[in-house]
Amino acid sequence: MAKRRAIISVWDKTGVVDLGRALAAAAYEILSTSKTAAMIREAGIPVTEIADYTGSPEILGGRVKTLHPRIAGGILTTRKDNTVEPIDIVVCNLYAFEDGLARGANHDELVELIDIGGVTLLRAAAKNHAFVTVVPDPRHYPAIIAELGKTGSIGAEIRKKLAAEAFSITSRYDTAIAKYFQSVTK
Repeated sequence: MAKRRAIISVWDKTGVVDLGRALAAAAYEILSTSKTAAMIREAGIPVTEIADYTGSPEILGGRVKTLHPRIAGGILTTRKDNTVEPIDIVVCNLYAFEDGLARGANHDELVELIDIGGVTLLRAAAKNHAFVTVVPDPRHYPAIIAELGKTGSIGAEIRKKLAAEAFSITSRYDTAIAKYFQSVTK
């Protein structure tokens, strides 16, 4: 059996340790961004930082973490190309742009709350839902943990439903950003 991999790259870290434990118990190699990896590692769960996996350090103060061909290719592979190491689960939630708006963050703060890599991860995983499970919100962790405990993987119907939600989330997110920019450029 080929090695199974999961990426965890989250802004909201609620429940991520429990999910990490379930993934490790189901024999997934966990790849994660630096702060999330530190949290998982502190809980005693094996984790590889994405920078170590790709051989490319995070750059621009963390603005670029997951934008790498090894990550994108791993998520988007249809499993026909054995030169690409597949990624099977993508756990990602986005920077809190809407929360920044609600608390009255200034323009520069809001710009930093525009997630690029996370949206890319979600869209790529949702596009390739035939092979990849996208987990776009911590409220899905209990169901994913239960499914992993039962079968060790995630079924096709669950993957499809989560893909639909991921596209809804990225659409809402982009709409909020567009509306904000429209409001400040009138």
